[in-house]
Amino acid sequence: MREPENRVWYAAYGSNTHAERLRYYLDGGRPPEAAREFPGCRDPRPPERSVPVVLPGRVYFAGDSPVWGGGLAFYDPAPDGTAWGVAHLLTAGQFSDIAAQEMYREPGDDLDLAEVVATGCGALGPGRYETLVCPGLLDGLPVLTFTAPWSMPHEDGLRAPSAAYLRHLAAGLGRTGAWAHTEVAAYLAACPGAAGHWTAAAVAGLSVPTAPTGPPAPPSRCRPDPRRS
Repeated sequence: MREPENRVWYAAYGSNTHAERLRYYLDGGRPPEAAREFPGCRDPRPPERSVPVVLPGRVYFAGDSPVWGGGLAFYDPAPDGTAWGVAHLLTAGQFSDIAAQEMYREPGDDLDLAEVVATGCGALGPGRYETLVCPGLLDGLPVLTFTAPWSMPHEDGLRAPSAAYLRHLAAGLGRTGAWAHTEVAAYLAACPGAAGHWTAAAVAGLSVPTAPTGPPAPPSRCRPDPRRS
């Protein structure tokens, strides 16, 4: 069992909702679709738990993915709405190493998470995944993720995701068992950037329904940190 004070929830809302993709960040290696090899974490143990989670805010698609083509998923905690994801229970060190790899940095140093946990946000750099966000707590532990430093852009700043990327996200969310295949498809098709370019039926047709990896369970909701009120 990992020490409680050293554990955090990493809320994945993009490709790391998929357990196989997350494994490359933990163990190291090159995913089949990637041109880049990941160095992995100092501690490669799998998550203690992985649960479906609902965060306040929205997921949107923007930028340009060199791996998948099309827009990448980003998270903005400010807009009204809900963002679906998978929360992985990790050590703070594992989260630090995963964040470093997303930022194209060498893992190995523990991040100072005090500011982001206390205030809800902390910038480590200007890059697209170099802003840390703590939208609240889950089971009394901080929920952490990373995103772009900008707010969700208007229509002209959005970009539709590729079919391959949406198929990957749909599989990751679908394996939780919290949402039906059609619900996941409707959710992804409604995310800004995908909306108007993808329909729920088209997203649903990208792949067959994914069998849950465990018993179906309702998603957990990230709760505001009362210390910030």
